Amino acid sequence: MKVKMISHTPDPERMVAMSARLCYSPVGAEDLVETMSTTQVEKLVSKIVEMEHLSTLEHVSFTFAIEGVSRVLTHQLVRHRIASYSQQSQRYVSEHDFEYILPPTIASNEVAKEKFEQLMQQIRSTYNELVDLGVHKEDARYCLANAAETKIVVTMNARTLLHFFELRCCARAQWEIRRLAELMLVEVKKAAPLLFKKAGPTCITGNYCSEGELTCGRLAAMQGSAKK
Repeated sequence: MKVKMISHTPDPERMVAMSARLCYSPVGAEDLVETMSTTQVEKLVSKIVEMEHLSTLEHVSFTFAIEGVSRVLTHQLVRHRIASYSQQSQRYVSEHDFEYILPPTIASNEVAKEKFEQLMQQIRSTYNELVDLGVHKEDARYCLANAAETKIVVTMNARTLLHFFELRCCARAQWEIRRLAELMLVEVKKAAPLLFKKAGPTCITGNYCSEGELTCGRLAAMQGSAKK
């Protein structure tokens, strides 16, 4: 998996602070951008995140180039609706030699791995045969596996990203999208460490578990350690 943040709103934390200050200021946004000190920006952003007054975080966005992920992952990813997506097309891009993602539980089991890889090769052969028979790529792709590797560009605003991290950094999230979320979190912390200082699963950000009876037990363990 390869995740790289390729663009973001310039000086995102200043933008968030300016947007928040504007609500209570007689001067315009342009003046605030120029006159707010770094210390003022840092204090205001920290206060906004702490109080969870997050509407101003919608003014800043981050764009990621993502490769080496499966269609399983992207089917989950696009459920996050307040975002923009541009994905490699199986309709126009040939999949004659498609790469695939091998789940760890299959990779660690020799028998399962052999069966899985045999199936991937069979799918490749069938796809190629269909295309050779004159079937259009847009129809031949119907035989492709969810494991097929894909590439996608994703843009999310900071508020959406915080929600994304709450859900997908959770230990209960599916392993592949959890890994994606962890790598995206590393990237955004480089650009806006204050905005994403508390980002992560709800057991860390809000001291509660949203999984109910399906909890992984981390929150209880954290609370138990805190009492000692």
